[in-house]
Amino acid sequence: MILLLSVVIFIALLLMGLPIAYGILASAYFGMAFVPGVELITVTQKLVTGLNSFTLLAVPMFIMAANLMNLGDISRQLIDMCMALMGHLRGGMAYANVLCSMIFAGISGSSQADTAGEGKIMIPAMTKLGYPQEDAVGVTIASSTLGVIIPPSIPMVVYASVASCSISSLFMGGIIPGILIGIGQMIVIWIMARKKNFHRHERVPFRQVIRQMIATIPALMTILLILGGVLFGICTATESACIGCAYALFLGMVVFRTIKVKDLGPLLVDTVLLNSVSLLALAAANAMGQFLAYYNLSDLVRVFFSTYINNGILFMLMAIALYLFLGTFMDAVPAIILFAPILLQSATSLGITPVQLGIVIVITLAIGQITPPYGVCLLLGAKIAECPLKRAFVGCIPYIIPSLLVVILLAFFPQIASVFG
Repeated sequence: MILLLSVVIFIALLLMGLPIAYGILASAYFGMAFVPGVELITVTQKLVTGLNSFTLLAVPMFIMAANLMNLGDISRQLIDMCMALMGHLRGGMAYANVLCSMIFAGISGSSQADTAGEGKIMIPAMTKLGYPQEDAVGVTIASSTLGVIIPPSIPMVVYASVASCSISSLFMGGIIPGILIGIGQMIVIWIMARKKNFHRHERVPFRQVIRQMIATIPALMTILLILGGVLFGICTATESACIGCAYALFLGMVVFRTIKVKDLGPLLVDTVLLNSVSLLALAAANAMGQFLAYYNLSDLVRVFFSTYINNGILFMLMAIALYLFLGTFMDAVPAIILFAPILLQSATSLGITPVQLGIVIVITLAIGQITPPYGVCLLLGAKIAECPLKRAFVGCIPYIIPSLLVVILLAFFPQIASVFG
């Protein structure tokens, strides 16, 4: 009964417009007040101890690296290179949009950073060239979700911390699904370009393409520094994120000279504010997880699945449906903290590896960043484009389909996530 009341309170607070972290925290305090022999200070202690993780230090570092890349005008250089490669195709700017998202994903680990960095450049440029506004917004928002699928990925770091699995395995597991989603979005662009007669640029001379690619080598080295250290076991995700920050700062201040000392103060403030949103939600979710543990929710879920579901594929399809629902009103971090450990026990008993489950959860929650009412990338992209939310979401729908198809494929063919494993 108390568990049900806590859920009702949580939903009611969300409907009232309270930030999700506060809603989770209030529900946790309410529920723990009725647990016999347990003091409410336990919730506060869990808030602190839940963040006491070296692995989670990677989260603010990835956010800072993305901010440095955007401030250092590195995003624009990547866009220029992608345009030189693909601009001559019909719908070339849309193709370049997706390709740039795939590259930027290897640096930022954040979809919101991709939406903000790319959206401010690509959305106005595409609409100016005659692309329908819903397509300009839809391509930008949908492709930005690759930021949490192609490594590095902040949700993968969080999942690794709660599932006690290898970050490098998760990172490698996200490469092929991310590439497949990117290719799928390009196929959708190919169809829409012929249907709506998208704009095409003149072909850039080969020498200029080569010059453009050479000019972006310093920026592309960021990917090698961030991913290479983790994938080859040279350093941890946290250490590689710190190296990525230092290198991005060096590029912005020394190589490209687009970052001044006076810019560092606002950049740090913005990084702290963005990071506080994620980590407060994570801390609150840890407290709620402690409350759920007292009521043995994980055991109830395990008994349910062992009794009624003995098929791994059906389990994965149910997990996809659950996280599609959660993603409509909850951020990825609390959704992972609260429910991934519960599902993991049942998943392993059905032969599903933590990596397969993690990749499926991350991709599904990436879709949730587009679906209203909570879709943060949708809200950000619509605001940048000054486009009505409903129209922006309708524009995203065709470009969401590849993500749905890939995540369902992963349920049937887990080998997709273990090609590099």
